[in-house]
Amino acid sequence: MDQKELIEKITNEVMNRIKDELEIQKQDNMAQSAQTDGLTARDVAGLIDHTLLKPDATEEQYDKLCEEAKQYDFCSVCVNSSWVSYVAKKLKGSKVKVCAVVGFPLGAMDSRTKAFETRRAIEEGAQEIDMVINVGALKSGNLKKVEEDIREVRRGCQKNTILKVIIETGFLTDDEKIMACQLSKKAEADFVKTSTGFGKGGATAGDIALMRRTVGPKMGVKASGGVRTLNDVKLMVAAGATRIGASSGVAIVTGQTSVESY
Repeated sequence: MDQKELIEKITNEVMNRIKDELEIQKQDNMAQSAQTDGLTARDVAGLIDHTLLKPDATEEQYDKLCEEAKQYDFCSVCVNSSWVSYVAKKLKGSKVKVCAVVGFPLGAMDSRTKAFETRRAIEEGAQEIDMVINVGALKSGNLKKVEEDIREVRRGCQKNTILKVIIETGFLTDDEKIMACQLSKKAEADFVKTSTGFGKGGATAGDIALMRRTVGPKMGVKASGGVRTLNDVKLMVAAGATRIGASSGVAIVTGQTSVESY
């Protein structure tokens, strides 16, 4: 069986399963929506990875990021790997985790480089890793390369390190999103994640629902890119998200108006 036939076979299997689950999913979504309607800003704080990934971000901005994360009890701060050591020291003694992005934002670098960046970030204090897949390899149908890229980073992680795989949904067809999720699950990642925030588009409820149906109930799904308000969070959680990536975390939990900027 060649690569094209394999892609078609796996996609058809997943799509058939999804069709069978649609009616159940509708009922689940109605129940989930009812539950999320009661969510308060404080309830969702623990789902948020408070994010700062701008190339020109300063120490003062990272200081503010860490103070906000501690003040509002966010799940983690998410930063570029060169800032891991700095924020880890700022967060020492708190419950806030340190999340590092790897292969960010293009995902096109060598897998060994991603693995090295992963190991180094963990040594510096990262407890979670958000890696970007090789989007070009996926769109070329080179599934083996995509899977091995994820596995290489997985091997670079320590036992308790959470690995999230950014599939960059804005560049993908639905079939490719399904394939990216399947490969991430096969490579033993802990989460699939929508976007870097630097590519086309961002998180949508439709993509979150598709990703959730593909990976099943146990794997994490992170909505990232364009999530700016409490209502946005509720929509994503109702669709199946279990983590939110946002630079607008404070606005979300305080009800302020904010324009997300990574």
